[in-house]
Amino acid sequence: MLTLENRLTAFIKLGDYLRDLPLEEREYLARRAGQHNNFFDLPNVSAALDGIASMLQADQLRTWIGQYNFPETNEAPKKVGVVMAGNIPAVGFHDALCILLSGHILQAKPSSDDPFLLPHLLSKLVEIEPAFQEQIQLVQMLKESDAIIATGSDNTARYFEYYFAKRPHIIRKNRTSIAVLTGEETQEELAALGDDILRYYGLGCRNVAKAYVPEGYDFTPFFEAIEYKKEVVNHHKYQNNYDYNKSIFLVNAVPHLDNGFLMVTESQQLVSPISVLFYETYTDEQDLREKVAGVQEKLQCIVSKNADWENSFSFGQAQCPAVSDYADGVDTMEFLLKL
Repeated sequence: MLTLENRLTAFIKLGDYLRDLPLEEREYLARRAGQHNNFFDLPNVSAALDGIASMLQADQLRTWIGQYNFPETNEAPKKVGVVMAGNIPAVGFHDALCILLSGHILQAKPSSDDPFLLPHLLSKLVEIEPAFQEQIQLVQMLKESDAIIATGSDNTARYFEYYFAKRPHIIRKNRTSIAVLTGEETQEELAALGDDILRYYGLGCRNVAKAYVPEGYDFTPFFEAIEYKKEVVNHHKYQNNYDYNKSIFLVNAVPHLDNGFLMVTESQQLVSPISVLFYETYTDEQDLREKVAGVQEKLQCIVSKNADWENSFSFGQAQCPAVSDYADGVDTMEFLLKL
């Protein structure tokens, strides 16, 4: 039976493998992943793998697990079923990491949009530490799972809540991310915000879909700063979304700003379509605090200048969660250690 140190060492070695991944292998992984999801191109797959590699640094992992009381070996492992999302590459990796480090058995149901990358990473983990074979199962049904972690839309979450009601579970719903702007941002900070909005083509719950801006905000510096991201419109699926949303705005005479690859429009809604950034104005800090507080439960993360806003990330860091940053703010490891 694997000890905690055995498990930890294997994940650290997986991080080393990802950091040393040659371009040729990255291109192969992106090609394979892209066969199932056209948005999984080389830049996006590389960004996801780099993010995982960053999580798997020895000092980060040891500091993180040091916050919990782990048994050295798990004498009574549970089968933990995970309904994997497929909106960005290998998005379910963190759940797999938590389950395997806690000594439980992973029963992963891969997304049809991402059936290749996570199984590939898990197979590499087994190459590094063959004893993990006993802890990893790829399944299509979760009937035998003792506990459940599932991610879906608000609608599917209601189904999950009903279906898995009698088992310990974490059910995640739709979340999105916002930016808080003051008008005092530098061009470098606004350029970094462009990455928060457009990395993964805006498909992740950590992608900024809405900005809160002071009344009279001038978007010209923002558009100038993110011009370097213009290649996103060369992706045919992104361009299809851009063309469709632009035509809707034009037909319905919706006031908007447009730089040729991203449109900005005022809206009370939180979740913007691909190629669109919503914004809402505020009059003063009190007004802003009330507006953010009103949507807090729908937020995955917030970005702000120098991370000055409470519990926020600096611009450019929305898609760079630390290993201790849990989806929906629910401590997955604590949940697993109590099973």
